[in-house]
Amino acid sequence: MSASLSCTSLTFTWPDGTPVLDGLDVSFGPGRTGLVGVNGSGKSTLLRLLAGDLSPTDGTVRAQGEVGYLPQNVTLDTALRVDEALGIADRRAALHAIEAGDAAEKHFETVGDDWDVEERALATLGELGLGHLTLDRTVGEVSGGESVLLRLAALLLRRPDILLLDEPTNNLDLYARRRLHAAVTAWSGVLVVVSHDRKLLDLVDQIADLRSGEIVWYGGNFSAYEEALAVEQEAAERMVRVAESDLRKQQRELTEAQVKLARRKRYGQKMYDQKREPKIVMGARRRAAQESAGKHRILHEERLAEAKERLDEAAEAVRDDDEIRVDLPHTAVPSGRSVLTLRDLEPAYGARLSGGLDLYGPERIALVGRNGAGKTTLLRTIAGELEPLSGEATAHVPLRFLPQRLDILDGELSVARNVARFAPGATNNRIRAQLARFLFRGARADQKAATLSGGERFRATLAALMLAEPAPQLLMLDEPTNNLDMASVRQLTTALESYQGALLVASHDLPFLESIGITRWLLLADGELRETTPEALAEPA
Repeated sequence: MSASLSCTSLTFTWPDGTPVLDGLDVSFGPGRTGLVGVNGSGKSTLLRLLAGDLSPTDGTVRAQGEVGYLPQNVTLDTALRVDEALGIADRRAALHAIEAGDAAEKHFETVGDDWDVEERALATLGELGLGHLTLDRTVGEVSGGESVLLRLAALLLRRPDILLLDEPTNNLDLYARRRLHAAVTAWSGVLVVVSHDRKLLDLVDQIADLRSGEIVWYGGNFSAYEEALAVEQEAAERMVRVAESDLRKQQRELTEAQVKLARRKRYGQKMYDQKREPKIVMGARRRAAQESAGKHRILHEERLAEAKERLDEAAEAVRDDDEIRVDLPHTAVPSGRSVLTLRDLEPAYGARLSGGLDLYGPERIALVGRNGAGKTTLLRTIAGELEPLSGEATAHVPLRFLPQRLDILDGELSVARNVARFAPGATNNRIRAQLARFLFRGARADQKAATLSGGERFRATLAALMLAEPAPQLLMLDEPTNNLDMASVRQLTTALESYQGALLVASHDLPFLESIGITRWLLLADGELRETTPEALAEPA
């Protein structure tokens, strides 16, 4: 029987009462599926439910075959050996025991049919660009991208029938992304992937769009989905215009009918007052006229109600995703003003930076480089979170740092209270007014940070930093598009377009970097910062 994954009447509510899914029915069969939807729609929660990482409030999940799951945030115990992280340590130990002459039955049971486990492990590591991680060495301080690839290698070695990937390209450099894309292309079982990586989503066979608790299927990859969605939206907007026209027509006809009925009523009353016909005849005519008028009015009112209902239905089909607005005062930096100075900086770990870096005015600098090159360490050192071994990093304006892990929020506090921690002088009304610009309106501002989706958590963290006092004139972002859906990446792009301060952004997402108007590209490699171009970065390794 072929592998499959299905859920029936799937319902999930967070312990604080926040609903996520209510009675969802969906089934995933062989092939590659891209699961998309706006942040907060429940994509990651659905994957966790399908993987058994969460238990549903109600309903069932059934898997036909073994399930492998790569979560959004991967952390590894740095004390583990690589073979332990890959889940093959027991088989390796048994294999080595047999090779050393120990013929105990338990060793053969452990190895099973996997006699080439070491060769497969080394080959898989090599295919994912981790050939330098020998099986006997400890994981150590691997980068975020290497952690993702190591976890993926462990999954591929298990050969599961069903593979669930949640933002697998987070933290991956361009070369590692190409390797992951190749692994996805070669996958022959059931695969469900949540991602904002357009190139990855263009490798899938179908798109499952999770919206308002329901899934709508689209055949083809993400580009085909966008085209189909554009056609749908054009038709939906056309239906709105038709419905609006019909509503105006029905309102006009109802008004005209009411005017005619008022005239008839006045004429009938005049005839009655003048007693031109027998009283019994005039009474019968009045009753008939009133009955006819009532039916006529009801008919037009029903038509008007139907027109309003058609307009509401047409309007619901039109997607109107809100945009973040960041038109905050006091963030502008005059052209030519010194913003940041680096001189012979040697971070606590990672490469030493020979020479220096000067950032002036509202420059927008992209910091790029391979996984493990030291980009995050450099940003944390500039932000003052890490003390350098030598050299200096001096910011000449107020700065804020948005880290990869979005760990500056207190999960037990609401979004509003988290923001208040960064702006203690701001009134509650001002905080809520500003939070509305980041799409946290009303009760959503009172939601606990721990219950937020990846994209919502990003928006809340960005809001906290941007609303902080004093306002940041240098904003440093570390892989900001991680965990963001396509709509949220567009929202972030719009927000940064309106930001008037200086930007220093570490990212592997070239389309995003190009969209925010980067003025300088700096490559961190071999302990040096040197100028580069997006064209040079796009070339295969």
